[in-house]
Amino acid sequence: MASWLFIVESNCIDPTGENEFNEWYNQTHVPDIMSTECIDRATRYELTTQPPEGKGKYLAVYEIESDNIKATMSEFRDKIDVIAKGRMSNLMKATSRCVYRQIASFPE
Repeated sequence: MASWLFIVESNCIDPTGENEFNEWYNQTHVPDIMSTECIDRATRYELTTQPPEGKGKYLAVYEIESDNIKATMSEFRDKIDVIAKGRMSNLMKATSRCVYRQIASFPE
């Protein structure tokens, strides 16, 4: 089975709402994502310096095991659209979304 990372960079659009944004992301959004059963593990990171123009302060890394990533991501989008309907935060702005295939792992 192939290993993949789904990477999402995001920003909170209102600096005064950072705590609310992070609480929503950790307590609502990630559980919604994990409930799709398409994602195996989720980890979030915060950039400790000013992000470059167009980049996100926050990084979410979602680990996926799949032999058919197109089908898995399609299923994920379908499920999350239903699960998260009305549960998204107006504080979040995604700056990028990418899917990476693992090509090596160290140490072997």
